[in-house]
Amino acid sequence: MAALAFPAKRSIQRALSAAPRWPLYLAGAVPGAWVFWLALNNQLGADPVKELEHQLGLWALRFLIAGLAVTPIRRFGGPSLIRFRRALGLLAFFYAAAHLASYLLFDQGLDLHAIGKDILKRPYIAIGMASFAILVPLAATSNALTIKRLGAAAWQKLHRWVYVAAIAAAAHFLLVVKSWPAEPIVYAAIVAVLLLIRAGFALRRRLERFQAEPAEAVQS
Repeated sequence: MAALAFPAKRSIQRALSAAPRWPLYLAGAVPGAWVFWLALNNQLGADPVKELEHQLGLWALRFLIAGLAVTPIRRFGGPSLIRFRRALGLLAFFYAAAHLASYLLFDQGLDLHAIGKDILKRPYIAIGMASFAILVPLAATSNALTIKRLGAAAWQKLHRWVYVAAIAAAAHFLLVVKSWPAEPIVYAAIVAVLLLIRAGFALRRRLERFQAEPAEAVQS
């Protein structure tokens, strides 16, 4: 069975490596289009603005989580989805931008004074805006030209800020509700587990380098 599994895995990986990215963008846009269609047809419940904000923000968090899950999936024997991680990050950014825009336009009517008062009254709004502010440079540098200009090492260092953005987004979701129902707790737990897995991988690499250094010193 194991012998059959490896060719199947290689076939799946070849198919994924050859697959274009545009279907992911197209599929990723469907939930947003559906939510806006519901809003235009007055089918988002008693408070459509809040529900619109909620759904857009939730999809931003989902795509952030999907991007964070790419490395653990590969490390635990699953297919490599690295080539799709940039698309997942950009989809997270677009949904976060739509979430923020719906708050600024439909909830606050671009009233800067009201927005400022709301931020002071509800710190979770500032946390959400901080998460979005982190995503802005990450989205702006998600292209081959910027990677070439920055260099791979500097680009990777910059994009590690996605972990901070994910933590802030999960905290924003937790604090935005008053009674802490199961949904935001589950999403926060998923983010925490993915980051702990990532931290475990990083610690393991450091230990391996630390153990390799004495061996290299003896050989020299």
